[in-house]
Amino acid sequence: MSRGASFLAPLGNLEFVDGQFPSCADVLVEVAALDAVHQAAEAWIRTQGKDAAAARLEPSLKPILEPIKETHWKSRIFTVEPEPGFAFSFWAWSDPLRGKPVAIEGDLSAAGMRFAIVVARWNGVITERLLDGALDALLRSGANRADIELIRVPGAWEVPAAARIRANLGNVDAIVALGCLLRGETAHYEAIYNEAARGIGQSQQETGIPHSFGVLTCETLEQALNRAGIKAGNKGFEAALAAIEMVSLRRKLLESNPGESGTA
Repeated sequence: MSRGASFLAPLGNLEFVDGQFPSCADVLVEVAALDAVHQAAEAWIRTQGKDAAAARLEPSLKPILEPIKETHWKSRIFTVEPEPGFAFSFWAWSDPLRGKPVAIEGDLSAAGMRFAIVVARWNGVITERLLDGALDALLRSGANRADIELIRVPGAWEVPAAARIRANLGNVDAIVALGCLLRGETAHYEAIYNEAARGIGQSQQETGIPHSFGVLTCETLEQALNRAGIKAGNKGFEAALAAIEMVSLRRKLLESNPGESGTA
């Protein structure tokens, strides 16, 4: 039976670097808190029964865990070799902001958050895919299944009303609105879309609870399928990530302004 640890990473970046780096492993991992990573690596080595300090005293052995050192490219770096021949280097910028002003941003961890998903049954072949994407994003990001409430409505027209009722009831951090509208030969499409967008936006502004907009507006069924996971990503997944980030951002803003009261 294998042992391991899972790490939640809804978003990531893979970069191939062309240039000369200081002595380090072939695999470099950029992190935000280098000291914490170094401590975690050292703790892991101890649990494996290996003494990093003793290994460094033996000249014939490559160090299992190197100390953090400065580089000429304004960063800090260390290399760890958990097994012979498998080395990794972790690094972080000495100045993470690199002169930029500090920004308040939301995180993408949904742990401890409560969500309501309002999904339309109309065009169910699309909305069910959007729902699957939204649930996938929430669960991958650490949300508890018990903290996700599913509300089904007939169509996109009814989504704002249900979202508003649920927001007014409280005990929810964000609402994910999902639906799908396909253009027909009449103005019915524009009328419903405008009211759905207006209603969801108004509910968010007046209740103070983040609402993410996952209502597709497409010309054809093929376009909708593509935006529901076939080719152009899953807009339900994206809407759920937006909800997570806005909940995190809202909490940070309220913490930095304790005099302001929240609605949820």
